[in-house]
Amino acid sequence: MIRNTYLAAPMVLALAACGAPPTPEGESEPLTEQLAALVAPGQDMSNVRIESDGCYWYRYVGPVEVTFLPLLTRDGRMICTRPQ
Repeated sequence: MIRNTYLAAPMVLALAACGAPPTPEGESEPLTEQLAALVAPGQDMSNVRIESDGCYWYRYVGPVEVTFLPLLTRDGRMICTRPQ
């Protein structure tokens, strides 16, 4: 039993080292007035982030799950920082 305890501690430390470090990409960011004017109604602008594709995504809280969806303009186009 003691031998298993000695093996478990290094294994826990090894697994903890496997976690990916947080990156600035994907952090929430406040929208400027110009961007807020482009956003279609019905999208929550309080928690918006830029993903690796360069586009803005907002936090959607649905009846079953919470997920991030692309932030869209009034004519249904994604709002991005660089051309797609």
